[in-house]
Parts: sequence; structure tokens; C-alpha cells
Amino acid sequence: MAKNNVKKAKEIAPKKGGSSYGASDITVLEGLEAVRRRPGMYIGTTGAAGLHHLIWEVFDNSRDEAMGGFANDIEVVLLPENRVRVADNGRGIPVDIHPKTKVSALETVMTILHAGGKFGGDGYKVSGGLHGVGVSVVNALSTNVRAQVHRDGGEHVQEYKNGGKPIGKTKKVGASKLHGTIITFEPDASIFPEREFNWDTIVAHMRQQAYLVKGLRISVIDLRNSGKVNDEDVFYLRELGLDAPSMTFYFEGGLRSLVAFQNRHQEPMHKNIFYVEKEQDGVSVEVALQYVDDVSARLMAFANNIYNAEGGMHVTGFKTALTRTLNTVNKNGGKESDSFTGDDVLEGLTAVISVKMREVQFEGQTKGKLGSVEARGATEAVFGEAFQAFLEEHPDDARAIVGKVALAMKARKAAKAAKDSILRKGALDGLTLPGKLADCQTKSAEESELFIVEGDSAGGTAKMGRDRRTQAILPLRGKILNIERARLDKMLSSEQIKNLVVALGTAIGDIFDITKLRYHKVIIATDADVDGAHIRTLLLTLLYRHFRPVIDGGYLYIAQPPLFKVRKGKEIFYAYSDEERIKLVGADLPIESEAPAEAEETEEPEEETKAKKTPKVSVQRYKGLGEMNAEELWETTMDPARRILKQVAIEDAQEADQIFDMLMGTDVPARKSFIQSHAKEATLDI
Repeated sequence: MAKNNVKKAKEIAPKKGGSSYGASDITVLEGLEAVRRRPGMYIGTTGAAGLHHLIWEVFDNSRDEAMGGFANDIEVVLLPENRVRVADNGRGIPVDIHPKTKVSALETVMTILHAGGKFGGDGYKVSGGLHGVGVSVVNALSTNVRAQVHRDGGEHVQEYKNGGKPIGKTKKVGASKLHGTIITFEPDASIFPEREFNWDTIVAHMRQQAYLVKGLRISVIDLRNSGKVNDEDVFYLRELGLDAPSMTFYFEGGLRSLVAFQNRHQEPMHKNIFYVEKEQDGVSVEVALQYVDDVSARLMAFANNIYNAEGGMHVTGFKTALTRTLNTVNKNGGKESDSFTGDDVLEGLTAVISVKMREVQFEGQTKGKLGSVEARGATEAVFGEAFQAFLEEHPDDARAIVGKVALAMKARKAAKAAKDSILRKGALDGLTLPGKLADCQTKSAEESELFIVEGDSAGGTAKMGRDRRTQAILPLRGKILNIERARLDKMLSSEQIKNLVVALGTAIGDIFDITKLRYHKVIIATDADVDGAHIRTLLLTLLYRHFRPVIDGGYLYIAQPPLFKVRKGKEIFYAYSDEERIKLVGADLPIESEAPAEAEETEEPEEETKAKKTPKVSVQRYKGLGEMNAEELWETTMDPARRILKQVAIEDAQEADQIFDMLMGTDVPARKSFIQSHAKEATLDI
């Protein structure tokens, strides 16, 4: 749980103070030249993910101080004018003159790529930012940066402008009994087209980090609407006592708490959460896991507290040990003669794998995948031995886990039989497409679009209004199966789902192949009412759980048909929201009715009378696509030159996973609470 009764920065002394950390520990490899020219190479993208990555880079430096035992309090603050402030009570970046660069170590770290305390010396034993480009890249991609360092009895300040250019030298501005670093930065508008930080994204990331470092307090404060804030003279802005949104995280349970949090909407299959923390061959391995009554797997992997979305060597070692151990326990118990596969043992598993090591290697600067080979052997050995002991010491938990995995194995065999009978090679190659599918003429996936529409009526209209060369239409009859807790064999018994799988061409399950996707635009086009929203949610659940690469590849879209047709005399307009309708006709005109009739003309009307004649105005509300004629549907929803499509993206996979669990799973109280909390945000069509 979040905890607030932690001492202020000035009351906390550094821990483990035996190691040296001075200018000589800062190793210089190269300069800043290419960052502004190719920012994507360093932060992945200049979109929302890259913008937030700037915060992660600055925060990681503070977090590394906490991992080394030198800090226990970090504050992240969103300020007006798109500025961000990160403060920690660590040792403070060194400010003495660096022997090679001849400027302060602070300026060296802030302005030179690959300069940091993580390449040699005793600055850090474990860190996430081994590439050493973090804060210098943030500086390069910012308009303004201010670095404040409290150490050695003084407060030292240096500012940087327009891509990291220092304004003067590092200078001591006063005495200080505090210790720590404060970095304030403003992202460059010429680099980032959108500079609006997302509160929920930041809170979720900081919560996750608090789980990973026991005893670390992390505060997040939103002062964007607080007007002028004195952010230069106060170490922690929470001390100002401003009335603003804030969250504080502090966890003693570590990964156990994180697994419990991830499973809060699930039914556990066994009572005890497995946990191990042990160092082997210079690699600290920490693992927690629990099985739940679900068909999806949730694996989170971290290396030096950096989230590895693509896994890596530690995940490989974990999976190997998990499969081997459960097969050993199963065989020793005289149960199933067939061996469990890697997919069997993952079904319903929530696990967190965290390794910490001095020399860590990532694949790519965004650190999405761990490449350090030694992490595989250490994780496999530590986890395998401890998990074997756990199953022996907790026989009830062992029976529940093995039973869960055995059920998954049976379901896998049933699903294979279903796939073999339904998804024959001809169907997968597009030779036996569903009868309801009106396919397009082109065979180029890059040109092809698939509209998934609701019902035969809308399907018929769409087929008449489409561009036959590039647009295919697949009507679905009613609401498809909720697949959130359905296994593959049950899914493929649904005619609607089977038609969609065959139409996409990728197959499903372990033979899924994104390269065989027949359409590079898959467009969900449902009615603008409650039933249409429900069908859209069911389709999104199916695609997220079983066709995730379709979303990750940017191939999934949601059509935005108009809500209203407005006729003013002989002119026709389409409104896609109530706000657009009101702009066109005002708020008082009833929907699906007409304004007062036109003024009657005299036999010889004067010019003034003609000018005052009121045009006839009517507003029609579209309940469904089937109410449009083919021409209207083409003009408003299907014509690439005029339509509005929303591309589906997954900004936070863990958060998306939790939302699907809550909305589509079996935890009714959690769903009820979510609905009550967000009821005022809903737009109801009653």
C-alpha cells in the first residue's frame, strides 16, 4: 500500500557510504552530436512514448542511487509549461572538475553522451542506465534544463538551453546541509509535436518501480494547474503543501506485492505466492509467481529495474526451469504420461522476473530486451532450485498448480484437433474463404482493407458502397463469444470467430503468422449505440488476446461513422459528435424533426423578403450503419479521402491487460466498482 509517513530529505543520511564517487568515476566515451538529428535512436520515438521516456531516463538515475542504498526518497513533479522536475536524496552528481573534460563532472554528465558513473570505478555496482546516455539525451532534446546538486555542504547549479548548451559554468549558489540531485527539464517543441504528459502513464510506471525497490518512497505530484510555483528554493515541492493531485508509493513486500496487485481481479489457484531472492555468479535473481483461474499468461521481466517488454535471457532461463520443474513433479507424482510444453505451464501464470547485475547488456537503447547471457544460467539455477523446494514444501499448492497445467495440456490437445478440422491449409491460404466475406479484388495486403461490420443490413450497404478493388466486407451476426476466459477449441466452435480467423489469414494460436495477414487495414465498423460498443469491445478482446501482432503492427482501426445528418435547404452536412451538431444547427433544434417551415412568399416578393426567407433545416440521428444508404456510407465512413479512422494502439500493455481482465473477466465486484467510478464519463444512447 502507499505510505506517507517517511522522513524528509534533510533528515535522511546516505547509506553504505564506503564507496568513492567523484569526478574520476565519470568515464567519457563520446559527445552529443547525433541526438537531435535522430532522437528515435535514443528514445525510440518522438511520440507520446518517447516524450515519457525522457522522464524515465532522469528517474532512472535517481532510482539507481536508491538501488545502491544511497537514496530512499524520489519526487516526480509535473510543472506548468510542460516542465518536469525529478528530485532525489542521493549523493548528488559530482561537481568537481573532471580530469579529462576540464569542466565540472556535472556538466560532463549533462552534455556528453556515454559519460556516467556506471562504466568504471565504484560509482555504481548496479544500474539501469549502463549506456550512460540518459540525462544527456534528455538535455539534448530539451529547450531548458536546470540541474541543482546538493552535496559537500553546498548547493551547486548549472542551466542549459536549446539542446543542451550550458549557460555558464557550474557554480555554488549557497550552503546546504542536504544531499541529492534535482533535474528540471522542458521538452523541445521542435522535437516533440505533442508535449502533454499523461498522469496515468506516469503513476503506473512509478508504482511499478516502487514495487521493484523495497523501502523506496516515490511521490508523483501534478502542479500543472497550480500557477506560479517556487521550484528553485525548495528541495521537495510537496513541502509547499499545495492542493494538487498526488500519489505516493512505498512497498515492503517487493515482487510479492506486485504479483498480488496484478492478480487483484483474478481468482488464485493456490494460496501461497512463490518468492525467491538469491545471488549467483554475480547476478541477483528475484522471482515471484502465482497461478490464477485464467487462460492468459502475464510475465513481467526487469533487468536492473528496467522493464524488458520483449523479455530476454532471464525470461528464457525462467521458462526453461519452470517447464522442467513442473514436468519433474508431475512425473514423480505418477500423473500424466505426456510432457507439459512451454505453453502449457504458462497458462494462467502471473510472474515477475527481476535480475540485477553490474555489467548488463540490452538490445537497443530503449532496453526492451535483455541480452546478457549470464542472466539465463543464473535465473534458471536460482529459480529452478527454489521452485522445486517450494512445491515440495507446499503439497496443496503443488497439486493445484500441476492440475492447472494438466488442464491446459488437455485444452491444447483439444484445440489442436479443432484447428486441424477447421483451419485446413486451403482455408489458411485463402482458397476457402467464408461465404459471408465479400473479398476485395487486389491481392496486395498493403492495399487491402477489411471492414468488420455489424449485421447483414450494414453488410449489404457496405458491399454496395465500397471500393471493390481494395475494400473487403465481413458482416458478423450478433455478438461474438466473449473469449476472455475461453480456450481455443471453444472459440473455434463459434462460426463468427472462425470466419474472422479464416478471413484474416494469419491462423491462430501456436501457428499464428503475422506475415500472412491478408489486409493491412482491419477496420471495426459497428453501430454508434450500446450494442455496437459491446460488439466492438468483444472484437477488441479477441484481437488483443489472440491477434496482438495485428495491433502492435498498426493494422487495427476503428471507423468513426457520423452520428447526425444535417440538412440545411439543399445542403447536407455530417456531424460526428453532439458538439459538431450544435455548431451546425444550435442546441434547441430537436433531433429527427424540422425547423419552422419556410416563410410564405407573396406573388411579387420584395428583395428584402427573399433575403429573410428561412431555409428548411432537419437533423437525422443515425442509430446504425444500416440506416445509411450506400452513397452516404461511402462518403462518411469508407472513402479514404474523407473518412475518419482511429488507429488502435497499446500504450501500456500491463494496464490494457488489467482493463480487459476487469471488463471481460469474472470479477464482478471490480467491474461494478469501475463502472461506478467512471459512470459520469460515459455517453449513453438511451
